[in-house]
Amino acid sequence: MTSREKLATLPSVDEYIKSSYGEQWLQSYYRRIVLRSIREVIDSRRREILDGSSPDVSIEGMAGEIERAIKKHSAYKLVPLINATGIVIHTNLGRSLLSGKAIENIVNTAGSYSNLEYDIAKGKRGKRYSTIQGIIKELTGAEDAIIVNNNAAAVLICLDTFARNREVIVSRGELVEIGGSFRIPEVMQSSGAILRDVGTTNKTHLADYRNAVCGNTGMILKVHQSNYKVIGFTEEVSTGDLVKLGKEFRIPVAADLGSGCMIGLEKYGVYGEPTVSE
Repeated sequence: MTSREKLATLPSVDEYIKSSYGEQWLQSYYRRIVLRSIREVIDSRRREILDGSSPDVSIEGMAGEIERAIKKHSAYKLVPLINATGIVIHTNLGRSLLSGKAIENIVNTAGSYSNLEYDIAKGKRGKRYSTIQGIIKELTGAEDAIIVNNNAAAVLICLDTFARNREVIVSRGELVEIGGSFRIPEVMQSSGAILRDVGTTNKTHLADYRNAVCGNTGMILKVHQSNYKVIGFTEEVSTGDLVKLGKEFRIPVAADLGSGCMIGLEKYGVYGEPTVSE
């Protein structure tokens, strides 16, 4: 039998869907996943034939592989892992672990209706951010808080709100790329703010920031460098000194803290990570 003749014996997707196998799969799994899995196995058999093999192309002979593909695509994608990297809070492995008490509360609350957006005391609709806002304000001493998906989103909103079409002064040594390929210059460009980098890669002085202030300055930005660090002949300006400069010229100062450390971790052996309140 030639390759062309073998290819002609391959069952169609429609034949599978109308078979007893297809009916059973569609009763238990999402239709798109079933169709995708059938096509994958048929395509795999087609490649085998073109490579000179003679695989079983009967509906019964391919059913087992299709079912395994369906189960694979339907399975939960997040699974527990063992962290043997030596990095306790690993950004690729779920970051900080939740305590048993927190997990228990999530299970109890997520499996029931809750006061997510309901003010129990007032007996009417509330705000979904109110609970977490109160917690963050208590932990940090902040006047208010808003919660977004990630750090890049927070920076983007901050720049768009306070510095669209205006200059943002930032040290050249802090124009970093953070996880997920988010680059500070690109985030700034997306926000509509104008990048005004000062100093050099290894040294930036307070005078560099001061000299860059002009009538179109919208913000001074301080960026946490995370695990990127220049060592040796270096100098940078502290957030506190930048805040003083901002107050002098009545310019907002924003600090990008990266992951954001809520409490001091020194007693757990983690040093050098600035907290939000600091």
